[in-house]
Amino acid sequence: MSEELQIHSWPCSYYQEPGKRWVPGKLSLTPTGIHFQAAQSGQLLLQFPLSGISEIKKESSHLIFSSLTILEKGTKHWFSSLIPSRNVVFTVLEHFWREQLLSGAQGAAPAIPKGKELLGMLEGSQKRLEDTAKVLQGQGEQFDNILRGLHKMEGDMDVADRLLTELESPSWWPFSSKLWKTPLESKGKEAAPAPQAELQEGILLRIPVIITPRTDSSAKPGTLSLFPSGLELRDCNSQLLHRFESRDVDDVRVHSPYEVSVRQRFLGKPDNSYRILAARMPQAIPILQGLFSSKMEFLEDALGFGGARKSPQGDLGMSPWQAEPGCAWGRRAGLQHEQLQQQHEVSQEDAKELQQILEKLKGLALETEAELERQDEALDSMGSSVDRSTLSIHKQTRRIRRLT
Repeated sequence: MSEELQIHSWPCSYYQEPGKRWVPGKLSLTPTGIHFQAAQSGQLLLQFPLSGISEIKKESSHLIFSSLTILEKGTKHWFSSLIPSRNVVFTVLEHFWREQLLSGAQGAAPAIPKGKELLGMLEGSQKRLEDTAKVLQGQGEQFDNILRGLHKMEGDMDVADRLLTELESPSWWPFSSKLWKTPLESKGKEAAPAPQAELQEGILLRIPVIITPRTDSSAKPGTLSLFPSGLELRDCNSQLLHRFESRDVDDVRVHSPYEVSVRQRFLGKPDNSYRILAARMPQAIPILQGLFSSKMEFLEDALGFGGARKSPQGDLGMSPWQAEPGCAWGRRAGLQHEQLQQQHEVSQEDAKELQQILEKLKGLALETEAELERQDEALDSMGSSVDRSTLSIHKQTRRIRRLT
């Protein structure tokens, strides 16, 4: 257990049944289990895996009113005097216990073949490109409506020019030319373009987390949602706690593979800062690194060694979790990498599906390029039409001033 990564630890007292006494010490949580170490002797009095826990409850005893109990294989373990509070420790322990149960239930599932993984990535890219094409098509329709409005404006300017010509040369003047009256087009109201439906931003990842605001010592369960434009924190009732846009985030600190903090600085008022703890945080850290690469800071505990002073950016692209081969997290990441390499190659069926999706992506890309070229021409036409209309308006304004 000493080499295993420690997620969190809390000072507390443990009720030792054989001696009928409370022993002060430290309760520690690791990715796979819980252990308690006595403060004076340093002896490891308790150690068991998270998968062996049957129940975690908040109870009271006749000696200590506020206690936390963990039922493990029929044995109830009592903890009290928890710092910072019993509620915080209960929330964190229950979160990691439930996530361990869920991961254990899904652990027997076969690994996703490489072909299926590539298919999933390409299908996601195809969906995003199709959404982009829809947005681009709506934008093209708006450009067409603007062009129709500008052409109608130019027609109105021609009518105004003829009317001003008649006013400048009255009909009774012998040298005047009769104004040729042409039937005006019926001013039917053009249908206003339907407002473009706002496309919902795709969620990159959503995981259950434990949220601790910097201004508050309490921890509350919630969810972390990662978007291409930022991240959202919501409580257990799906109420929005805070949304960080990418431009608003000043730094993201990785305290461990399971804990990060996000901060937005302000001048003259407190910063917006949240500490986020989650069992599935290792899945979110690579995405956070992609969103906030220049703002990410990996602390020494996150790298798995305490004496080194290396910068995570100095590892020549190496993942921080593999920077130190001696840390348990690095060994687990290396094992996962070896297992990934041992998977089967892409099957023929997956290869055919990949080819079909790539052909669709190519077609969408060509159509998008053609639409962009058409919209560029429309923008040029709009610019020329606006210039002509502006000159005509200035000219008609001067003529009207002379008449008045």
